[in-house]
Amino acid sequence: MSLEVLALQSKDIAKWDAYVEKSDQSTFFHRAGWKEVLEKAFGHNTHFLFAERDGVVEGILPLAHVKSMLFGNNLVSLPFCVYGGLVADSDEVASRLVDAASSLADDLKVDALELRNTSPSGQDWPSKALYYTFRKEITGDNEANMLSIPRKRRAMIRQGIKAGLSSEADGGWERVYNTYAESVRNLGTPVFSAKYFRVLREVFKEDCRVLMITHDGEDVAGLMSFYFKDQVLPYYAGSYDSAKTHKAHDFMYWELMRRASDEGVRLFDFGRSKEGTGPFLFKKGWGFEPELLHYEYYLVKATSIPEVNPNNPKYKLFIDAWKKLPVPIANKLGPLLSRSLG
Repeated sequence: MSLEVLALQSKDIAKWDAYVEKSDQSTFFHRAGWKEVLEKAFGHNTHFLFAERDGVVEGILPLAHVKSMLFGNNLVSLPFCVYGGLVADSDEVASRLVDAASSLADDLKVDALELRNTSPSGQDWPSKALYYTFRKEITGDNEANMLSIPRKRRAMIRQGIKAGLSSEADGGWERVYNTYAESVRNLGTPVFSAKYFRVLREVFKEDCRVLMITHDGEDVAGLMSFYFKDQVLPYYAGSYDSAKTHKAHDFMYWELMRRASDEGVRLFDFGRSKEGTGPFLFKKGWGFEPELLHYEYYLVKATSIPEVNPNNPKYKLFIDAWKKLPVPIANKLGPLLSRSLG
């Protein structure tokens, strides 16, 4: 039978996720659950495309439409996700999915179609060399995992241990959200809605977990992580001012690594960072080597690649002003803006 490109429906979710599970190109951000998350938490229209032949899925391309007066009008694979993009079993399948996505972008009259690929798709499109990912294998031996971390970072972890920090799994989302909200305000970034964190837990269940760091029973820092196959991805983190005093940040990531290793996780994914930033240098300091992510763009109405990121000089005044907002006000206004910052 001929190859068809279809839009994901409820009846197709099981076979979509079965394809994601078996593909060695897929990531956590290709799971069908993101369609529900993006629709429920942000109200974005989604277009999850898949290629099928004789009832068998041969490729997928999840997309969401993010439209904003301030930040542009784009079709993205996938907003709020560090990866996404194209997964295909052959060049034929890849070509059909890209053609379908490009036609959709034309029909929607967006500024651009953005594919967040981990490797080049082969399209002759403009690309952005801005983000790098940090991924490293870990073992079932936590002593070996500790020794694989450079000496300076090991010393920071041990300071956290000596300070009396503890880690505990949390079945909710409120505690980690509170730490996250304060941290992003301090960075001058609008906070995501609490609803987003709640929906992530509801949709992905035990594949979306929270680890809290405490000192004398008080929360110091928190981390929301995604689990996929044999991988763990620390994704949303936050802390209070006390985290610096107690050296909580390195301790927090070590505790996640230690716990994940004990569960059989064998790949620690530190996620993406912009080259030259503090997070980029922090991850390198843990012994992780940066790998360039290949974000590619099909320009429709735009004449250049959209630059919706803190490095864009036009957002500097906004960022500086946002840092001065009281946390309650930032938490109220932030979700109205952040829904378009995917």
